[in-house]
Amino acid sequence: MKQTFGKGLESLIPKKTDKTPKTFEVKQEPIFYIEIERIKSNPYQPRKNFDHEGLQSLADSIKEHGVLQPILVSRIENASGAGVEYQLVAGERRLLASKMVGLTQIPVIIREPTEKEKLAVSLVENVQRLNLNALEKAEAYQRMQAEFNFLQKDIAKLVGGSREAVANTLRLLDLPEEIKSALRDSRITEGHARAMLAVSDVAKQKALLARTVRDGLNVREVENWAQRLSVWQPIKKQVSAASAEVKALEEKIRQALGLKNLKLRIEAGRPKLTVFFNSKKEIEALFKKFSL
Repeated sequence: MKQTFGKGLESLIPKKTDKTPKTFEVKQEPIFYIEIERIKSNPYQPRKNFDHEGLQSLADSIKEHGVLQPILVSRIENASGAGVEYQLVAGERRLLASKMVGLTQIPVIIREPTEKEKLAVSLVENVQRLNLNALEKAEAYQRMQAEFNFLQKDIAKLVGGSREAVANTLRLLDLPEEIKSALRDSRITEGHARAMLAVSDVAKQKALLARTVRDGLNVREVENWAQRLSVWQPIKKQVSAASAEVKALEEKIRQALGLKNLKLRIEAGRPKLTVFFNSKKEIEALFKKFSL
């Protein structure tokens, strides 16, 4: 990927001027007013859920002042000849808010970005301006890697973060679905989810999630529990074929003698049988049984 790609993205995100409320400063590019119904949604939009209260506030502002910053669109080739349509590149919230107040037209700047730029612009706009939730970020980063071969350092440069932050965000996708769902629904925070990543066992991760939600644990408390669960790893005893054979033979002797307390083991390759008695009477009973 060329180093100029990141810089080129900056020109795709129009900036609002502070000089006058209804003027635009977009490098003298023409602004068109087109019908909202002709604008299709952006398939690369990483945000899946929009805050209704925030949208309503933006809608109220648009109702009073109009759309102060044009959205960015690209033309869609329409083979049916039904007229020109447009695909949204950046400005999803402005478009939704404009629909809420009943606008029929909206100011746009028409560009022809590449598919890679469409995804990158949507991601940058959302991450920098709208605070995508952690999973939406992770899923968008994953798409940039899978579909466009972005490296973590390239993503970090585009979103204004560090490579380590991008890597940590991507790790959230390794969590079980129950934890991702809780994070998506805001039942836990990104900090909670990151702490749970320290636990390698999925069952323990789910148990920690249940405790976190039930007891309202804060991030530090979850980190402490994660450390305990990671340190305490019970050792599972593996029974070899030879051990199983000794156990089976021990049980046969136990049944033949009618004794419960005995132990058969192999020492230096030789079997050794130990019989435990609770009283002298038990010894005498054994002798009597075998006429000794």
